[in-house]
Amino acid sequence: MMENIGNHIQYQIYATMHNPDPDRLPVINEEWENLAREKLKDGPYYYIAGGAGIERTMQANLEAFTKQRIIPRMLRNVDKRDLSVKLFGQKYPFPILQAPIGVQSIIHDEGEIGSARASAEMGVPYIASSASSVPMEKIAEAMGDGPRWFQLYWSRDPEITASFLRRAENAGYSAIVVTLDTPMMAWRENDLKNVYLPFLAGEGLGNYFTDSAFMAKLDKPPQEDPQSAIMHWTKIFGNTGLTWEDIDFLREHTKLPIILKGILHPEDAKLAVKKGVDGIIVSNHGGRQVDGAIGALDALPDIAAAVGDKAAVLMDSGIRRGSDIMKAMALGAEAVLVGRPLMYGLAAAGQKGVREVMQNLLADLDITLGLTGQTSVSSLEAALLRKVE
Repeated sequence: MMENIGNHIQYQIYATMHNPDPDRLPVINEEWENLAREKLKDGPYYYIAGGAGIERTMQANLEAFTKQRIIPRMLRNVDKRDLSVKLFGQKYPFPILQAPIGVQSIIHDEGEIGSARASAEMGVPYIASSASSVPMEKIAEAMGDGPRWFQLYWSRDPEITASFLRRAENAGYSAIVVTLDTPMMAWRENDLKNVYLPFLAGEGLGNYFTDSAFMAKLDKPPQEDPQSAIMHWTKIFGNTGLTWEDIDFLREHTKLPIILKGILHPEDAKLAVKKGVDGIIVSNHGGRQVDGAIGALDALPDIAAAVGDKAAVLMDSGIRRGSDIMKAMALGAEAVLVGRPLMYGLAAAGQKGVREVMQNLLADLDITLGLTGQTSVSSLEAALLRKVE
């Protein structure tokens, strides 16, 4: 991967100054969202862009970044910048991962295959969702040797959970991300207003409709009786009965690193460490689950302190620019997950759009890193920041 990616990408854009492409894709993050809004109907757009309730948590995520201000340092030789990170024994060129997002068929025809291929092109780990439109094996095949993790929605049926874990290992996924904050769907006002839940139309069920444990409970295969299969899915999708004791079940069924996503309380972080998990993702699901929850960045420092070096700490919810990545890493994240911006890229231009959003974000990160007098994302510290109220 190119060294000092920011200089390269920036120059490539300016090099077209005398012959600009009238149809070129946006650079500004918010313009990608505008383009996605133009292309998508209300149901799919708000399913991606919306959050729980009045969306106060989405706002809190963004405000948390705004309150952290960077204090640049000067004359520190920033000729060479290192954006690489190490996670679970693997080295990755950049400190970002593509967040797990289901039902990408509602966003663009290329769906998960397009966004996974964009990730593979960039060497960025792609986290495949349990609720993907196509089976995890097809995503793996499309990615070739590209790094990939699997996100588990822990089913009420333990046989399905065990089957998903087994399939992920067999398909070359190298870590399991267990989403804890969605044992049931939140009260999402826009989706309720639009009467839109794509799963009930059979979207986002690619893993379930190809799973032997799921199909064993059906009278007829999903191809013959899709409605009965969908209704069975509604009964087994979430699991509100889980406790910390159940983490042992995961350990029994996979050798892969186990990362818990959705942790916001330091006491939960301590319980996770006690259970021997390999990593934690500080996240409020991008504001899609609990309205009025703490901003993920605000929760990060206490969790990083509680975990210490006993597990990897990652973070998502609210990453929009390169400076956001720096702030999260300065406050204790070893890498970040990026979600909505990449989905707006997918809506706008498929695989090419996802790659371009990713590339621009990393160029911004690289340039901002150098301009603040820093040369390595892995050595960023809280002293870089000052919080303002």
